[in-house]
Amino acid sequence: MKLDCLYYILSAIFSLCQTACSKNASHVNNNTDTVQSVTDLKTDVSFWLTKSDQSILLQKQNASLLFGTNSNTYINIDVDSTQTFQTVDGFGFTLTGGSAYVINQMNAISKAALLKELFGTDSSSIGISYLRLSIGSSDLNASVFSYDDIALDTNLTHFNFGPDTTDLIPILKQILTINPSIKIIAAPWSAPVWMKDNNSSSAGSLLPAYYNIYAKYIVKYIQQMKLERINIDAITPQNEPLNPNNNPSLVMQAVDEATFIKNYLGPLFQSFGISAKIIVYDHNCDRPDYPETILSDTAANVFVNGSAFHLYAGDISALSQVHNLYPDKQLYFTEQYTSSTGSFAGDLDWHLKNVVIGSMRNWSRNALEWNLASDGSYEPHTIGGCTTCKGALTINGSSVTRNVGYYIIAHASKFVPAGSVRISSSIVSNLQTVAFKTPSGKKTLIVENDNQSAITFNIRFNGKWITTTLAAGAVGTYVW
Repeated sequence: MKLDCLYYILSAIFSLCQTACSKNASHVNNNTDTVQSVTDLKTDVSFWLTKSDQSILLQKQNASLLFGTNSNTYINIDVDSTQTFQTVDGFGFTLTGGSAYVINQMNAISKAALLKELFGTDSSSIGISYLRLSIGSSDLNASVFSYDDIALDTNLTHFNFGPDTTDLIPILKQILTINPSIKIIAAPWSAPVWMKDNNSSSAGSLLPAYYNIYAKYIVKYIQQMKLERINIDAITPQNEPLNPNNNPSLVMQAVDEATFIKNYLGPLFQSFGISAKIIVYDHNCDRPDYPETILSDTAANVFVNGSAFHLYAGDISALSQVHNLYPDKQLYFTEQYTSSTGSFAGDLDWHLKNVVIGSMRNWSRNALEWNLASDGSYEPHTIGGCTTCKGALTINGSSVTRNVGYYIIAHASKFVPAGSVRISSSIVSNLQTVAFKTPSGKKTLIVENDNQSAITFNIRFNGKWITTTLAAGAVGTYVW
């Protein structure tokens, strides 16, 4: 009798332990994966969610989203894969010198794990597929430098990568071992000061006497990067050519950029067999007349692949304005920062609506946020550079905090690989949307609820639909 009682007591304890272990095993979160139960529900559509209150961050939802035809009264987002638009080159960030520096300070194991998370293509990664670089320093380097700071070195004998050999190039090489096909666009923040009319790293303009030398400087950059086994897919002749208030910076008016391209840079690319694309402007959406001026110059037009934009002023629809005038030229979105003074909810909402969804709905082939990483004090930066630019990552030693910029891009980069094609999706009741067909044939829909309350809606495709709900300010990525 005593043995029977002991047997039942031990059985009860074992059963309780199994239940507890099962509950503990059913919750996993590595920042890019999901909180899932042991037994996933059957579903036709994978649903990844970020909430504006940060209670859920890029987590796969264990929801049963089955396509059907049972009628309901909810609004419909219609997705139509027979209507196609531009091909996508990728999503990502600028790998500034400062980004490379803070990443390179991590211990080897933590650094390797982070780079795999950022640039890998497996389920634990976010699949960043596009990077922007500065030619010489940007304002998010510890100090200002060009690749030839020896005055009047017109033969560019002293051209060298300088500080970039310590952090930027080694980090790029590690990234390329993870994703050899990542696309890279590069832009100078300033020409070497000895080529400028004010002999300063800030403001001033390129002296016409140095147009040819500066074109050779850019060609040499592409050639030297190739020797490092780093392929530059595209360049812009000048970052923010109408902004003299940064350090470094350089002012280049539209007519001057057209002259530089048609008489110097374009012919030099041609003569050296440089395949990198020349992309113009690289500044705000309030001045679409700038790229239009260059593209209207037939001699410059032949060398230009397209135009690049930022959105610190103007409206994202400016990209479509240029597209409608020059439909054979490509569009790119190359920079938007998140500020140390911004809120997670506000930035998630605005950037998904404008940078990711907005740029794609207005013909952009990419969408890039600004700085990939900084430390907790928003360093490094130059004297006169940005003091409030928050990296997508905050890195202190080997500790990593994923900020709002990380989730803004990850909701696209993880699910929309290079080579995807934008397809039609409707916008209803302030549900901002963009949809894609991936190279593997999957459909991806990104939805941002730009409302003050939760909305339940249908995603309708090929005459069937699933029903889902997004909280106010939330972002959902749906894949089927």
